[in-house]
Amino acid sequence: MNIIIAAVGRLRSGPEQALIDSYIKRLPWSVEVREIEARAKNNPPAQAKQESDGLLAAIPAGAKILCLDSRGKGYDSEQFASRLGRWRDEGERTLVVVIGGADGLSEEVINKAHLVLSFGSVTWPHMLVRVLLTEQLYRAHCILTGHPYHRGH
Repeated sequence: MNIIIAAVGRLRSGPEQALIDSYIKRLPWSVEVREIEARAKNNPPAQAKQESDGLLAAIPAGAKILCLDSRGKGYDSEQFASRLGRWRDEGERTLVVVIGGADGLSEEVINKAHLVLSFGSVTWPHMLVRVLLTEQLYRAHCILTGHPYHRGH
């Protein structure tokens, strides 16, 4: 399975990027990060439109779409792994995980999702969400393969 992380904002080199790279290297799946940058910083409606358009453009036709959003369902790691495993076993070739910017995702983007997932009710900085996501992808892989990295409850 190929995974595309479509995310608003540019992540500079630093500890977050190092963690992301570390988890991605451990995955058997191809992972590509597509960063979307909106230029209309002083015009919130225009910025929201640019972000939505950029995120939607990053999604290839036929891809399974997973949006990360606080309005989504809360899955534990086993449920997340099970969902990924099901999509993999059903022959899904491409999974796009969509991460919004500081103002979240538009309804237009949310409505395209096959699953909207929440990493909890607290607000996470959108750059840290990438770290959480890549760790959970690695954890899901470990769960699916029986690797002892994930020890459960």
